[in-house]
Amino acid sequence: MDYYEILGVKKDSSPSEIKKAYRKLALKYHPDKNNGGKEAEAKFKEINEAYAVLSDPDKKKQYDLYGSANFHQRYSQEDIFRGFDLNDILRQFGFGAGGQSAHFRSNMGGGNSFGSFFNQGNPGGCGGGCHPAAEKGQDMTYQITVTLEEVLNGAERTITLRKNGNSQNVSVKIPKGIEAGKKLRLQGQGGVSRNGGPPGDLYLKVDIASNDTFTRDGDDLIINKLISFSEACFGTTIEVETLEGKKFMVKVAPGTTHDSRLRLKGFGLPVGPLGERGDLYVKIGVKVPKELTEEQGRVIEQLRACGL
Repeated sequence: MDYYEILGVKKDSSPSEIKKAYRKLALKYHPDKNNGGKEAEAKFKEINEAYAVLSDPDKKKQYDLYGSANFHQRYSQEDIFRGFDLNDILRQFGFGAGGQSAHFRSNMGGGNSFGSFFNQGNPGGCGGGCHPAAEKGQDMTYQITVTLEEVLNGAERTITLRKNGNSQNVSVKIPKGIEAGKKLRLQGQGGVSRNGGPPGDLYLKVDIASNDTFTRDGDDLIINKLISFSEACFGTTIEVETLEGKKFMVKVAPGTTHDSRLRLKGFGLPVGPLGERGDLYVKIGVKVPKELTEEQGRVIEQLRACGL
């Protein structure tokens, strides 16, 4: 589903151009303008979903970054329409709470929420004598733990689910740059419907495993390296290995202080599946010995006498 194509706008269109295109299409395909026609209702849903994403700067940025397929794997319908007030927008078109037809009020569920209109199995409503719409099965949420290496390279994982007392293997793709707390959506892998409707969806909530060497800071990585006091004074060269196993000799300048950071540009984690990589920061620590030899003690005393 290409949201730009649905609204007939370009990727670099301004917010006002996107809004103008949406208003024009919403008026054209509004159910009250089309006597409840099924095709018009389906088109109306698509238009509102596209506008809910492209009118929100954060969602639009994610959509542009990840593309349609990966975006829909990360964002549920609830996420897409969160903060999108359809009724308020429709009031601008003359379809406010007092102006909506009985047909549209029925499809909207009679309240302020538009969720039933976009998710129901029978968008045309149900008159006397017809059967209720088949309900979608319950959505399910599992937690999945991924490593920093999987965040770097992406991965395909097979997980085993327990559904209705049976084991089921499900393949899931882990996109590059995935962040903790994000959810991967597996359509149709949730609970079974009670009355013949489509199954629910499975959401895998991502947790990132701790790493003994690297710490994540957004799209950057941090690695700690210890040097001696003399190395901090005179400078030195240390070996640094990146997450993917590349080794670099990094110069530490004379006079480097404790907690200083050296940057290796482009050796962090990806900014999404198609984005550039963040940076790797080498955090320098200056070792302070807990015990000194007699000779070391004499030298330190001399340094103290010299103001060091």
